[in-house]
Amino acid sequence: MKKERIAVAYSGGLDTSVIVKWLQEKYNAEIITVTGNLGQKKELIGVKEKALKTGAKKAYVQDLRKEFVEEYIYPALKAGALYEYNYPMATAIGRPLLAKSLVEVAKKEGCTAVAHGCTGKGNDQVRFEVAVAALAPELKVLAPVREWEFKSREEEIAYCEKHGIPVSATKKNPYSIDENLWGTAIECGVLEDPMVEPPADAYQRTVPPNLAPDEPTRVMIEFKDGVPIGLNGKKMSGVQLIDHLNDIGGANGVGRLDLVENRLVGIKSREVYEAPAATILHFAHRELERLVLDKDTSHFKAKLAADYADMIYNGLWFTPLRVAMDAFVNETQKVVSGFVKVKLYKGNIDIAGRTSPSSLYDTKLATYTEEDSFDHKASIGFIKIYGLPVKTFYSVNKQLLKKKKK
Repeated sequence: MKKERIAVAYSGGLDTSVIVKWLQEKYNAEIITVTGNLGQKKELIGVKEKALKTGAKKAYVQDLRKEFVEEYIYPALKAGALYEYNYPMATAIGRPLLAKSLVEVAKKEGCTAVAHGCTGKGNDQVRFEVAVAALAPELKVLAPVREWEFKSREEEIAYCEKHGIPVSATKKNPYSIDENLWGTAIECGVLEDPMVEPPADAYQRTVPPNLAPDEPTRVMIEFKDGVPIGLNGKKMSGVQLIDHLNDIGGANGVGRLDLVENRLVGIKSREVYEAPAATILHFAHRELERLVLDKDTSHFKAKLAADYADMIYNGLWFTPLRVAMDAFVNETQKVVSGFVKVKLYKGNIDIAGRTSPSSLYDTKLATYTEEDSFDHKASIGFIKIYGLPVKTFYSVNKQLLKKKKK
């Protein structure tokens, strides 16, 4: 009888390393591992060899960086999507693309099931499984971490030691780290206590702000239709630009986030993130939009940004709602072109200048000098009409303005 084939979303980390061997033992199946290169550094070193050594029949490592930037990161950036107004969602925005890659390989290899290494109380299980349901509803989805016998990461580490599986996590260094171009997520270990300041060894790509250079670093970012296309006068691809900004921001201690966030499954979790490029680009993009978007569009887009972020975080990328949202966002970005200069200094970002051919800022209207062209007398009639509802209400209900007696 032909063995069942299972495609595993494989990072080479602790959970997925255990999964390959565990699935072989439990299902007597052939395992095909699928690793997506989203710009992570350390995780990719020897990942194919490790998967094969652990028992995988085949090991795919696919370079998804260009697609990740252009089809996932930049739509989120243009939307201004920051979960709970802070988190740029490096992990969340990568999951639908990894699920898409997993499904494509599973179909190619004739797999009847796919598997992921997400826990039963995390967000990623939803992101993977909803994406698979949208892209390949015929595939069975396995989630070993939700059903296996291991109760702790320490037990998983012991399992790896027993089977000769090399893993970077140790009992002394138990962090769970997920990295890609858009940022790094660090959790577990002492970080599970919200009162504990993240130890120095938890951070992977940023220097401590107090050890950053004593002189500010200035960066000029060029945008076209809401997308960054150059740094300091040099045109770059999306991957190059984000990589370069990660280095610059990281060297200046920019992009550290320590959040207590609301997970989709209803619990709060403490997460530490590093996202230098994402932090800088969201800041610069927002400053350029302030210059070029009219008031009503700007305010409405801010409301949509929160919904767009929720959609990503909650695993609903492959939905008609996201397509409809993108249509609105892309229309607004037709005027978001220009240059933004930012100043980076010891973990902080400040605006140092912005300009655009679509700028709505008119010096002659804004100035208080003799060049002022604003018609001040026009304000008289405007204020009368603008304040008329309030004036009418309190003319009728004068008693509401009187102070209540004690």
